[in-house]
Amino acid sequence: MTSTTDVLFGVTTAATASEVVFGAAIAIACMMIAVWAISLVMRDASIVDIAWGSGFVLVAWVSYWLSDGNSTRSLLLTVLTTIWGLRLAFYLAKRNLGHGEDFRYQSMRRKHGDRFAIVSLYTVFGLQGLLMFVVSLPVQLGQVREEPGFGIIGVVGVLVWGVGIYFEAVGDAQLARFKRDPANKGLVMDQGLWRYTRHPNYFGDSCVWWGLGLIAAESSLGIFGLIGPVVMTFLLVKVSGAAMLDRAKLKRKPGYENYVATTSGFIPRPPRR
Repeated sequence: MTSTTDVLFGVTTAATASEVVFGAAIAIACMMIAVWAISLVMRDASIVDIAWGSGFVLVAWVSYWLSDGNSTRSLLLTVLTTIWGLRLAFYLAKRNLGHGEDFRYQSMRRKHGDRFAIVSLYTVFGLQGLLMFVVSLPVQLGQVREEPGFGIIGVVGVLVWGVGIYFEAVGDAQLARFKRDPANKGLVMDQGLWRYTRHPNYFGDSCVWWGLGLIAAESSLGIFGLIGPVVMTFLLVKVSGAAMLDRAKLKRKPGYENYVATTSGFIPRPPRR
């Protein structure tokens, strides 16, 4: 019998593609169920945010272990994903642990009461697991085929990834330093990278995944993985990232309206006067 994967990816590499994709899906499912169980004990669903970055690291190494693709491309995808994922996980763990459950999950907990445990499995942990699977497709599919080898598109991808990790890491560090200063309480962060974009960390996140997508796209199967950075960028710009944060800050932070009027919402550029 010819599977859906056989039809899409070709019979000669269907088994390998199927193994990698299926292995990644199983790894994500097992991890999210485990994190969900821990959240019930802790009564804190916020740990799913910490698991987000580390989950991609798991997917990268499972794919690396199962694949037989180009060694340079596979190693790059795995190592670069690991650097990004661990940095994000440690940053969020340091920022969030010990500060109570995020207000979003507190609101859900009040709304659903005794049903929150099962509701959170599907709407929080299950949904994030599904998104993780889709976004990580370049890391999965980019490791499947040997040919063509690593070339100029891959080099461009590494450079884009480098720009992304710089904006994300430096942006996070600048914001953390700004918040630590009591003199900045109630003020809008508009210094450093935040002078050129309201969300340098989100812009960096998007660049990281477009970089990984370009590295993967150099392989004949990896090009299908470009759905990953498309979905990630859409989420960051329109759904759970910049748009949601801007709405919240416009309601409660004086001066943010002027910041919105003068500063790019995503792609860095000089501020408007």
